[in-house]
Amino acid sequence: MKIGYARVSTVEQNLDLQVQALRRAGCVRIFHDFGLSGGEFDRPGLSEALSSIRPGGTLVVWRLDRLGRSLPRLIQFIDHLGQRGAEFQSVTENIDTTTSGGRLVFHILGALAEFERALISERTRAGMAAARFRGSHLGRKPSLTQQQVQEAMQLISSGNPTDAVARANSITTRTLRRHIRKLMEVDALAKDGVVGG
Repeated sequence: MKIGYARVSTVEQNLDLQVQALRRAGCVRIFHDFGLSGGEFDRPGLSEALSSIRPGGTLVVWRLDRLGRSLPRLIQFIDHLGQRGAEFQSVTENIDTTTSGGRLVFHILGALAEFERALISERTRAGMAAARFRGSHLGRKPSLTQQQVQEAMQLISSGNPTDAVARANSITTRTLRRHIRKLMEVDALAKDGVVGG
């Protein structure tokens, strides 16, 4: 049995074109979502469509972007359908996992999604390396400067409780101890001539 799914991003848009195409494709039931983005797959209409699909059934969409906008998430979703014994069909892109050609297209899409993930990962690593080379700090900004850590250490050595010093700097005692330990490690390395100089 073919189950159709249609989606529009805004309530002003019309589902007629999608519904007609899904009926022509042989859908017995059609579920839909109004005014919901394709970024997330947690949608009431889509959940209902999935609940009604049985092994051997097919989920049909008018176009891939009606199901979702992220290629890796689409691949994951369609793969999950296959694990449940169901098939997938996209009318406009002519993808039909019930045919050998459709399965081939699906696997090519999967390979492209994997390639896209690898490219993004490589670009991210290259960008981080370039930022480090320029001397930019990566990650979150430290909660205390080196000067503030030194002042906190002086307060603690003067007899002030560590938790009170941490509260005065709006951080936890654990974070303050970590900052102190890190500064002491850097100082020890500097004395040994490993850094600085």
